[in-house]
Amino acid sequence: MTCPLCASDAPLSSFPVPGGPEGASVDICAICAAQIDGTPDETHWRGLASAMWSEDAAVQVVSVRMLKRLGTGWAQDLLDQVYLDEDTQAWVDNVAAASQHKDANGATLEQGDTVVLIKDLPVKGAGFTAKRGTAVRGISLVADNPEHIEGRVEGQRIVILTQFVKKK
Repeated sequence: MTCPLCASDAPLSSFPVPGGPEGASVDICAICAAQIDGTPDETHWRGLASAMWSEDAAVQVVSVRMLKRLGTGWAQDLLDQVYLDEDTQAWVDNVAAASQHKDANGATLEQGDTVVLIKDLPVKGAGFTAKRGTAVRGISLVADNPEHIEGRVEGQRIVILTQFVKKK
């Protein structure tokens, strides 16, 4: 198969593309994967001129993110040319910043993590107690308060203090 980013004929492996649909990924070569996570070689990424027009939104997202990261004159020229629909542009811009949310043990919490309650918590206004050991899947981080997360417990969406959870 051909890598959609650099057009090399090499074995491809799945590479996750965060910030968009759950489980979104692209099949890319090992060189592209290593450079996305490490130091990019400008000459390797010349194939982005065609990759940014791919019909696969995940390929478009990775292409535009790499062009922004390269920041060279030719990369900026390509960024000026690219057109993305509203949803794809939102995905490109949805790069996770370093989270300030920490669990009771100091582990960093990220959007979508699963946490476990370490204490029985009375839920005000809902008339029940969330029991210790309850798993809360797919948490949301409260942007303006790093001590709060949101999650669904017994069908109710509640705010939980990070000091009462541990990352699973």
